[in-house]
Amino acid sequence: MDTRPVRDYFTALQSRLVGALESLDGGAFRTDSWERAEGGGGSTRVIEEGGVFERGGVAFSHVSGRQLPASASASRPQLAGRGFEAMGVSLVLHPRNPYCPTVHLNVRFFMATKAGEDPVWWFGGGMDLTPYYGFEEDAKHFHLTCKRALEPFGEGLHARYKKWCDEYFFIRHRNEARGVGGIFFDDLAEPDFDTAFALVRSVGDHFITAYSPILERRRALLFGDRERAFQCYRRGRYVEFNLVYDRGTLFGLQSGGRTESILMSLPPAVTWRYDWTPAPGSPEAKFYTDFLKPRDWV
Repeated sequence: MDTRPVRDYFTALQSRLVGALESLDGGAFRTDSWERAEGGGGSTRVIEEGGVFERGGVAFSHVSGRQLPASASASRPQLAGRGFEAMGVSLVLHPRNPYCPTVHLNVRFFMATKAGEDPVWWFGGGMDLTPYYGFEEDAKHFHLTCKRALEPFGEGLHARYKKWCDEYFFIRHRNEARGVGGIFFDDLAEPDFDTAFALVRSVGDHFITAYSPILERRRALLFGDRERAFQCYRRGRYVEFNLVYDRGTLFGLQSGGRTESILMSLPPAVTWRYDWTPAPGSPEAKFYTDFLKPRDWV
């Protein structure tokens, strides 16, 4: 199976995303290229202490190995132990301003191989928004753009992938959502390769449209110590989810990937406070009651 078109799209997507984000930030991303002993490697593009982004990363990886990691075969136990090839682009942005939301994008391709049998392949990915202070117009815009990315591929697909996102990005030990969601999908191999690949391309191509208007609206809002403290507190939830539940993080660590590239998704400044709750009627309390419950934003 020729996977070069997928790789070509992912590497081009990384370059386009970095170019657009550098224009938004005014700073430059550094580039780290790396190789993996068992097979493959990647390129990690990172910005820290930029004009807008306190930390941001756009990573491409293309790795292979003799045995599919447990995190990748959890929903397909029949594939456990097969060789594999995996590639994708993962993006996480942590703006400095608490009124600018953190955002995540991932598009990926897996192929499991076994001698004498046809390879088993699938796509996955999605994007989701994690604000610290809620703005309805931002959530509506993000979800509407996600819906538009999926519209060419079938009625009802957005509702399905939105629900999947709400359920996936849920911090079970806290009994709360990570953010306001977006779309998420995995194990996509229907109806055929060309259609599944086109859907993944549409998701990747819609990201800047989904996020940049939100960033432009909020980047100049004034904030103080209170807002910064709440941002750092909520960032702790982001860390908990990524280290406990996130399949991409687990896959990277289980497959012997480059640790610095895998954990670039973590925010640079985080706090945990014991048994803290927001003051009734405060903007922070409103965020919990109005934005951390699944809603039909569109």
